[in-house]
Amino acid sequence: MACQPYYGEKFGELVEDLIGSYRSDPRTHRIGKRFMPSRNEIIEIIQNLLELVYPGFFGRQGLTEQNLQEHVENLMEETIEKLHRQIHNCLCYEREAHGEMRPDGTDPCDQKALRISLEFLERLPEIRDMLAGDVQAAYDGDPAATGTDEIILAYPGLLAITVYRLAHELHIQGVPLMPRIMTEWAHSVTGTDIHPGARIGRNFFIDHATGVVIGETAIIGDNVKMYQGVTLGALSFPKDERGRIIRGHKRHPTVGNHVTIYANATVLGGNTRLGDGAIIGGSVFLTRDVEPGHQVSISPPVLKVRPPEKPAE
Repeated sequence: MACQPYYGEKFGELVEDLIGSYRSDPRTHRIGKRFMPSRNEIIEIIQNLLELVYPGFFGRQGLTEQNLQEHVENLMEETIEKLHRQIHNCLCYEREAHGEMRPDGTDPCDQKALRISLEFLERLPEIRDMLAGDVQAAYDGDPAATGTDEIILAYPGLLAITVYRLAHELHIQGVPLMPRIMTEWAHSVTGTDIHPGARIGRNFFIDHATGVVIGETAIIGDNVKMYQGVTLGALSFPKDERGRIIRGHKRHPTVGNHVTIYANATVLGGNTRLGDGAIIGGSVFLTRDVEPGHQVSISPPVLKVRPPEKPAE
C-alpha cells in the first residue's frame, strides 16, 4: 500500500481494472479453485527421474557400490513424495473442473494418486531397458557419436525420448495435465515435440532432433530413425454439427518397423501408413500409404546459378 500516496488515485484504478479483467474472463485465471499442479515441482520430478534412470550422468556423481543403496533410497523417497502430491493435484484438478468433488469434503484422489505413483516407479526398470535400446540406436545410427556416454549427456533427441517415455507411462494410467507438462518442458529445451499419447516402439532414434513433431495418436514401430524437422501430424480436424473439433479419434500416421524418415518430411493423416522398411526422403509431403520396402522422394528442384553482373563502365 506504500505505492498509493505516490501514484495517487491512479494506482487504485489500475488495481481495479486488472481485477475486473479477471472477473470478466474465467479462462485465464484460477481464482476460487483449490487444485492445480505445480509446473515447477513437475520439472523437479523430471530432474529426479533423469537421475534415477541415468545414475551418475545427472545429479550426483561419484556413485559407488558402497553409496548406491543409500542414494537411491533417498532419491526415491523424495521422488515418490513429489509424485504423489502432483498426481493427487492433477486428479483432483480434473474432478474439480467437472464438478465431481465430494460435497462432504473427503478426498477421493489420495489413494489413487499413491497407487499410480508406486506403479509408475515399479515401471522404471522396464523404462530403463527401453531407453538403453534408444541409446544404442543413436550410437549405431550416428557415425559422429564417440560413445553412448556422449549420447546420454549431450543428445537432445535422447532427452526428448526419455521424457516422453516417462510421461507416456503416466498418460496411459490416466493422469491428466502432468504428462503434457513434462513433454512440453522437453519440447522447450530440445525443440522436439512428442505428445505423451503417441505410441513409440523400441530402439527409436531422432538425429539432430530440432523441429520434430509427433502427434498424440501417432503409432511408431521398432527400429525407426527420423531426422530433424520431421512432422507426423494431422491432415484435418473433423467437427461435429456445432462446428467443434471431435476429439479422441486417430488423426496421426502409423509408422512400421525399420522405417527411415529424412529431414523436413511431413507425413499427415490418421489413415496414412508407412510399411515396414519404407524410406521417406527429405522434404517429402505425404498423405498416402507407402508399401513395405518402398522409397519415396521428390524430384530435385531446378537450380539457377547467375554469374555476378559486370560493373558499369
